[in-house]
Amino acid sequence: MHGAHVRTRLAQIEVSAGRPRANTTTILAYIREAVADGIDLLVFPEMAVPGYLIGDRWEQQAFLRQCEACGEEIRQASQALTVVFGNVAIDWTKQNEDGRPRKYNALFIADHGRFAGPADSLYPFCIKALLPNYRQFDDSRHFHDLRKLAFEQGGDIDRFFTPVRTSCAVLGCVLCEDAWNLDYALSPLERLARHGDIELFINASASPFTFNKNHKRNRVFAAHARHLHRPLLYVNHTGIQDNGKTVFTFDGASCVYDALGNAVRCDPPFEARTLTLDIPRTPGTAFAPLAPPREDGIAELANALRYGLARFLSLRGIRRVVVGASGGIDSAVVAALLRLVLPPEDLLLANMPGRYNSQTTRGLAADLARNLGVPYVSIAIEDSVALTRAQIDGLALAIPGGRTTGTLRLSEFMLENVQARDRSSRILAALAAAFGGAFTCNANKAELTVGYSTLYGDLGGFLAPIADLWKGEVYALARYLNESAYGREVIPDGSLRIVPSAELSSAQDVDQGLGDPLIYPYHDRLFASWVEWWNRATPEEILGWYASGELETRLGLDKPVQAILPDAAAFIADLERWWNLYQGMGLAKRIQAPPVLALKRRAFGFDHRESQIGADYTDTYLALKATLIKSST
Repeated sequence: MHGAHVRTRLAQIEVSAGRPRANTTTILAYIREAVADGIDLLVFPEMAVPGYLIGDRWEQQAFLRQCEACGEEIRQASQALTVVFGNVAIDWTKQNEDGRPRKYNALFIADHGRFAGPADSLYPFCIKALLPNYRQFDDSRHFHDLRKLAFEQGGDIDRFFTPVRTSCAVLGCVLCEDAWNLDYALSPLERLARHGDIELFINASASPFTFNKNHKRNRVFAAHARHLHRPLLYVNHTGIQDNGKTVFTFDGASCVYDALGNAVRCDPPFEARTLTLDIPRTPGTAFAPLAPPREDGIAELANALRYGLARFLSLRGIRRVVVGASGGIDSAVVAALLRLVLPPEDLLLANMPGRYNSQTTRGLAADLARNLGVPYVSIAIEDSVALTRAQIDGLALAIPGGRTTGTLRLSEFMLENVQARDRSSRILAALAAAFGGAFTCNANKAELTVGYSTLYGDLGGFLAPIADLWKGEVYALARYLNESAYGREVIPDGSLRIVPSAELSSAQDVDQGLGDPLIYPYHDRLFASWVEWWNRATPEEILGWYASGELETRLGLDKPVQAILPDAAAFIADLERWWNLYQGMGLAKRIQAPPVLALKRRAFGFDHRESQIGADYTDTYLALKATLIKSST
């Protein structure tokens, strides 16, 4: 049965989280197709049966039994080929460290009707060795890993890293993180490579899209293939999954690396599709074309956003959407993205002017709706804000039947928030109900970082589509949508040119160039160092770089920080203002914010773990602050 090639197919399927029956139906259909096409080896992604990000559904035994039964159906369907697929494996005779039945993140190999596992393993499946516990991943909460199992069995982990011998080839199988081993003391691929007769290595993954992660993965996996001197198959799935507060897209991006590290890709991303290859058995054989490394750009972000929005709306059953259109860039980008996935009659733009909204921004909101060809309404808020003010401002507080204890006052600052809440909690919520849909949160990542938004106001909505984009990226996305996605000016040029402003007071007059207190791109870069850097910066590092003259280089600024904040006192005051909000009220607001559509490293939600412990400053920071303040006076 062994010829010169292994006719191989990667099945880049859309996996529905928590839907083993639906996923198995899909898998069985692909198996029937593969049999008809004479495929020898059919490979599916990690957790292809249950899905991956399903929260504590892993604790439901009925769910686990369903996954087991589905795995048996796949085994029975494999009579004419070898099928590799990810599923949860349960050893009902043992316990996890939480006292529940033991579960493994496993890769099953169904070979002509039987399950084939590593030669000396306790189980007829491959077990994930390296469980990620960073970002959104929380695998050790639910799964027993191979390292723990080896320790339990006397410490000989090599007995579990043996080839899987099938009817079509000798396979070396690992799961996702097992190939991202640079920061671990154990390399599963290295252990497997000690067996010189492995013909194909397989990495089955459930890997969410993150900006530029594929670029790094191609470098890492290509290096693995060159070192192993064998083909390496990488298969990932598509679809969206979430952990409640953060929504992740899965782009697929499956590919086969030859022994020289060149790749045959399963393009385009974000599509369920297959990649079929006759892979030569001869070690060291090149069969993939030379392909230059591809870094992500704004087009990839736009593609992920468009896909994530479409899938989220579909899975939640949301057919119609209302967007509060202010005339500014954030709401314009959200509306333009939604128009790419919704017919015009199902997208409603609402402008809600108050006394501080200029004719400029009102006109830009109407122009946006006209350019998109969607319905538009303008509903003034002045009367309702005045009613709230009349009802609350000056209200006497009295104990029933007793004395008056005080009087309530609404300051002008408080009325700014009243305006924002009136727009969202009253008008947008009612419009969405009448329209038969939901309304969006249009916050960007800079605003979400420091809570520059109003709780129950512009922070409301069913999803925050652009809350993983910094303000500069929102502008870049707007230009891309006009130039590439639409090929014409949909987002008005005026929305790109006006100063960003909430227009909630006379101090935020866009026609006078008065806007928000955030200074772009400086604050984008500063906040990114707190949120997105792998080793995140704090005020101690920031102030140290400021004192040494390194800040511009470290943050990637294109002009001296002194051009923005002229002296140490101003710099420190600004730094502490935003750090206190990031760790304080901004965090309190993020807890109640809508789910964020993740695009980048460390999106807000349960990707970015936070505790309400408040802002704090190290001794080193305080000493350096005192020195800088003293030297500047």
